[in-house]
Amino acid sequence: QVQLVESGGGLVQAGGSLRLSCATSGSIFSSYTMGWFRQPPGKAREFVAAIAYGNFMPYYSDSVKGRFTMSRDYASYTATLQMVSLKPDDTAIYYCAINRNGAATRYETDYDYWGQGTQVTVSS
Repeated sequence: QVQLVESGGGLVQAGGSLRLSCATSGSIFSSYTMGWFRQPPGKAREFVAAIAYGNFMPYYSDSVKGRFTMSRDYASYTATLQMVSLKPDDTAIYYCAINRNGAATRYETDYDYWGQGTQVTVSS
């Protein structure tokens, strides 16, 4: 059974920073694309960032580009999302996900496994 476990969410003031982590098993992490999505209150889930297996260049949504940095640590089987210059609009539940079929896409329907999510709240 595939398990993804997010951590690192919390409450932060606008302009602050948070670092989210997503832990999973080695066999899964090493072979597939990892992605981050978020769901703001009352809105649909949206793409944040992704890195394909073997590709160290992350792909970001326009809304977070330049503020968020996604990375993968193949030694610890962890994906991280470093978030700086946070805005109230970044308030959401953040999810990590796995796409077994290759490309770092922005479409949630391409992702097969999901974590339970971690809440990020940015106060103004």
